Amino acid sequence: MKKASIEVDVSRAILDSYYHDLRECLVSDVIIAGAGPAGLTAAYLLVKAGRTVTIIEKRLSPGGGIWGGGATMSRAVVQDSAIPILDEFGIRYKPAQGDLYTIDTIEMACTLCGSAIKAGTTMLNLHEIEDVCLKDGRVKGAVVNRSVLHEMFPIDPIVFQSEIVIDSTGHEAAVVQTLRKRGILKIKDGIRPDGSAFGEDPMDVEAGERFVAANAGEIFPGLYIAGMSVCTCYGGPRMGPIFGGMLLSGKRVAEMILGE
Repeated sequence: MKKASIEVDVSRAILDSYYHDLRECLVSDVIIAGAGPAGLTAAYLLVKAGRTVTIIEKRLSPGGGIWGGGATMSRAVVQDSAIPILDEFGIRYKPAQGDLYTIDTIEMACTLCGSAIKAGTTMLNLHEIEDVCLKDGRVKGAVVNRSVLHEMFPIDPIVFQSEIVIDSTGHEAAVVQTLRKRGILKIKDGIRPDGSAFGEDPMDVEAGERFVAANAGEIFPGLYIAGMSVCTCYGGPRMGPIFGGMLLSGKRVAEMILGE
């Protein structure tokens, strides 16, 4: 047989490595939908505590809404209550007005992503959760497809198994919607009964930061919400380019899962 070219060796190396990792992560303790600040914080803390975690990220670049900062300026704000989380990750910050600090959003996105992966998180970008597995009234995994191809062609998904799924997809609350649109997720605990009103309230930075951190948690057996998914589900205020509440909600969800 003719010796393979270096180009083929490169292709084989990529395929062997990627599909080995893909097979290994088909069963995880926790699946996280969305690699934004809340999901990445939760993943890092869960993996550090010994859980296996797979993040499913629909976009090419993980990091969620961090990258754009405020109006495409690569700066955002964090309040002092979230400073211990920045210190945990080694993200630098500068004092601003009052109890506020500014961070470089590019540094924050890179550091959160790198820390989660180095800790042992498996992250699949360009994939999205289009449905969940439901067994005996509990979410038991995620139905996953290639995000770009899935939007173009009617292709079937594959399934990832887990005991817990975290919806940190942001404003979409995409995983919650898979249950809500079928009427499986009952309207309770402040979720608005009028489907058209499902979503966050207008901006109130202080209230929004408190709301997203305080209300992160289990919304359905086996399904947790963190980050802006919390405000979308429960009608909390949006808060713009301030990210402390995102970090704190990811930490809260991780602690709740580890306390089970």
